[in-house]
Amino acid sequence: MDRVALRGLKARGHHGVFPKEREEGQTFIVDLTLGLDTRPAAADDDLTKTVHYGIVAEEVVAVVEGEPVNLIETLAERIAQTCLKHDGVQEVEVCVHKPDAPITVPFDDVTVTIIRSRV
Repeated sequence: MDRVALRGLKARGHHGVFPKEREEGQTFIVDLTLGLDTRPAAADDDLTKTVHYGIVAEEVVAVVEGEPVNLIETLAERIAQTCLKHDGVQEVEVCVHKPDAPITVPFDDVTVTIIRSRV
């Protein structure tokens, strides 16, 4: 299976279990790896035979900016389901970064990574 990756998609969302997270929001970063067969698109040099990563990026940002959820696990699942709606995408790996998570000790990042497929 071939891979199309998008790294570092940034959007502001209001996800989290604490009131301050819901009220103020914070930046979330999303990395995606889409699994699909790119041979038909490459053979015909035809965008309609692959996934349009620009559209996927816009849809993922809309999910992050959309309805708040408590957990980034839930956010990752919503993003995965959005990606799998695209014809040809057989599998997706989603990594949601929450670099401003409310943690009381020094840290660089918090991530949740999931892999989902059509199976």
